[in-house]
Amino acid sequence: MPERQPRADAVRNRQRVLSAASEAFAESGPSVSLDDVARRAGVGPGTVHRHFPTKDALFAAVIEDRLRQLAERAAALADAADPGPAFFDFFHHLAGEAAQNLALSAALTDTAGPGPAIHAAGAQLEAALSRLLERAQAAGAVRPDLTTRELHAVIAGALVMEQRLPESSKGRGLRLVADGLAAG
Repeated sequence: MPERQPRADAVRNRQRVLSAASEAFAESGPSVSLDDVARRAGVGPGTVHRHFPTKDALFAAVIEDRLRQLAERAAALADAADPGPAFFDFFHHLAGEAAQNLALSAALTDTAGPGPAIHAAGAQLEAALSRLLERAQAAGAVRPDLTTRELHAVIAGALVMEQRLPESSKGRGLRLVADGLAAG
């Protein structure tokens, strides 16, 4: 028996919940309540729970979606004619977005590692970032002794640093880190 397609209104409601959750998690981090997400989406709490039985499931879906979008951007930049500027463009985009998005920042700086739902999207991002890094290193734009795993740690550290800087210094930490990534 073929799998039944969800009703159009169920698909729309799921997308409304994901959009509302994305905004709420970005603003407030993982502590947002499901009732707040339901209110923002204009649906009842039961609708949220039908699509996402737990807040962790909703958070994972939001982060998975965002990581896939970032992976697509990194993959597109990996084939740029000038890989050095493409690498730094992505670095600043990722770090800047995570600095403004508490949920993404929490996912990128989580030392316990991603949950299984986020793992595949994270692997896609890591593969695209690795290609972007390798091409920038081959072009002589990024220091050659940096691995993708180290870059991930550097990005996580830069995000924590940015969160601790006074408002008047926001962005300075990222510029210092980017300067340190550049080849001699």
